[in-house]
Amino acid sequence: MAGKSILKPILKIAAVCAALVLFFLLLWWGQEHWDAYAVRILNLCGIYIAITLGLNLCNGFTGQFSLGIAGFMAVGAYTTALLTMAPEIKQAVYFIEPLIYPLNSIQWGFFPALLMAAVVSGIVGFLVGAPAIRFRGDYLAITTLGFAEIIRVVFTNIVPITNGALGLKGIPPHTDLVWSWGFALICIAIMARLMKSSFGRALKAIRDDEIAAEAMGVNLFSHKCLAFVLSAMMAGVGGGLLGNLITTIDPNMFRFPLTFTVLMMAVLGGLGSITGTVISAVLVTVAMEALRALEEPRVIFGLALPGIPGMRMVVFSIALMIVILFFPKGFMGDREISLDRAKRFATRLCRTNTSRQG
Repeated sequence: MAGKSILKPILKIAAVCAALVLFFLLLWWGQEHWDAYAVRILNLCGIYIAITLGLNLCNGFTGQFSLGIAGFMAVGAYTTALLTMAPEIKQAVYFIEPLIYPLNSIQWGFFPALLMAAVVSGIVGFLVGAPAIRFRGDYLAITTLGFAEIIRVVFTNIVPITNGALGLKGIPPHTDLVWSWGFALICIAIMARLMKSSFGRALKAIRDDEIAAEAMGVNLFSHKCLAFVLSAMMAGVGGGLLGNLITTIDPNMFRFPLTFTVLMMAVLGGLGSITGTVISAVLVTVAMEALRALEEPRVIFGLALPGIPGMRMVVFSIALMIVILFFPKGFMGDREISLDRAKRFATRLCRTNTSRQG
């Protein structure tokens, strides 16, 4: 019995490692053989999974209604872009005002640039979160939304660093399926482990009742602030991956519609559900690309229909209202799909089919 108890977790770890190896081999093969458009959508799916998990950590698991995710993405995107661009590209892009020293002469690898994006986004997250988390509900949402707009305006005006409204072009296309989905899996693993720890249980206690959590000895400030910083770091790295995927960024990319898109992914999947976040991020990302047809002129049954710009967001707004009416907690709520639950479901399904055949 002792041997079996030791062997079981070893087999689970081996199975997980084998599945990860096969998954990344598939991504590596697909990067070379799949259609470029499909690869781009898959990259966006992985990036938005990580960003939405960061938002869900703050909004769903801690109960702090933050709307500053676009600002943290902007910080990460500009940090990664400035560190990975070649000096000669920077010289060509900054033709109005030269880039300040030492950013004009350095070029880092992609991995250290992403680490620096996480650090800078975390610092900015702390500077914003430390005073902002003293507010609650709508007041916190307005404060963080104002921060995101301030970041966008500041990035538009500090021309010697961000190149102003012209943005950055010629960013190296380092992001691929391994980077985007590798970071998504890391975020999923961190969130799953975090929610099973005492820290995660404290965050859920704060979400349910702050007064009761504080009475039980939970330090509200440190827990809220750390959740806010982790959320900012995930968004920062996600913004860096996004910038090095599309190879061009500007301040107008990080306006409120981007925050609305990420928030919609979190709400549709379920605030407080890692599984729901993953499923919703993939479905919404794919649907956003599929619904581009609504914004393009088409001929249907001989009738010429003009494209309506912004129609995608109208459809998603209607879908969001329908989900809130019929699924107030999202599709998954706060439930998760685990291997044990899937195994029990498969066992019940097999027993039902056996009884019917009998």
